[in-house]
Amino acid sequence: MPTTTFHLPKHRRHVPTARQHVRRTLADWGLTGELADNVTVSANELVTNAVTHCRVAFARIEVTLSMRGPDLVLEVSDPDRQRLPQARDSDPDAEDGRGLALVGRLADAWGHTQRPYAKCVWARFGITEKPCAEGSG
Repeated sequence: MPTTTFHLPKHRRHVPTARQHVRRTLADWGLTGELADNVTVSANELVTNAVTHCRVAFARIEVTLSMRGPDLVLEVSDPDRQRLPQARDSDPDAEDGRGLALVGRLADAWGHTQRPYAKCVWARFGITEKPCAEGSG
């Protein structure tokens, strides 16, 4: 099963890089259309949350995409393991605070895990299209 992991400095200017890398990886795996859009938007939201809320100086954000049976799993990890994500109701006029709600709408499931030195926020997407074999697309 294909898996890819990449790391980014904890800075907002690297969020577009994460988005581009996710989109390119999905295309390389033969995954396009609505699924690719949903995963890319979710990655954008989770990476933005990580760079915004992680309080560890000079942290690096880890992004992993993996195919696990009928699912594609997106994981975004950062070393601030005590600051766990919380979905919240945002005021309709608020400019932020909707990221996890959006991920919840786009993914089949999402959640978080605490690891020994990091927290991981994950989103799982059911794959309805048949991906091409890695490297043959």
